[in-house]
Amino acid sequence: MGLHRAWPDAEITGVDIKPQPRYPFKFVQADAMTFPLEGYDFIWSSPPCQDHVRSPGPAPKHGTGWLLKATRERLEMAQLRHMTPWVIENVPGAPMRADYRLCGCMFGLWRLKRQRWFEASWVGFQLYPDCIHLEPVISVTGTGTPTGTWKKYGSLKLKDFNRAMGIDWMKRAELSQAIPPAYSEFIAKEYRVMDSIADQWGQ
Repeated sequence: MGLHRAWPDAEITGVDIKPQPRYPFKFVQADAMTFPLEGYDFIWSSPPCQDHVRSPGPAPKHGTGWLLKATRERLEMAQLRHMTPWVIENVPGAPMRADYRLCGCMFGLWRLKRQRWFEASWVGFQLYPDCIHLEPVISVTGTGTPTGTWKKYGSLKLKDFNRAMGIDWMKRAELSQAIPPAYSEFIAKEYRVMDSIADQWGQ
């Protein structure tokens, strides 16, 4: 949705190995590691994050951590062949270059604490201040109300999590795997600015 807001006239295609019945754009059920990348002007990727989540105690391995590096290698090949810009999204602590570190507090999202890291093919940067939360925060993980959020707000309803994320078309379990569209819209617009500057220098 964030890419759509940055490029209203673009055709957005989503790819996932599992069905996504509420995905709001064209959807193809396929393996993202074999899906053909030719013909696309911009690629956004979100490899599974479970193996990269920082936990206070031992956490079982999900077995998908290798996909982050493999995704980067595949995107770098696509960039070499077709000059296709790309972004990789994951959680803090993942083995990646964090060009952008974004959180809900940077976009006026309702008390949302959800920092995510983004590595971009153009080596981007951000000018937002560091993440700061002066009020009790809302976390969106799992399928119910996380313990820390419940202690502050009680049991929240789906509409509350929708509001916090800026997403009104997903169910609770889907929200826990999503990022707010404000994040991807911001990064896509940053790319458009840098691409425009590069064109001007090229001329």
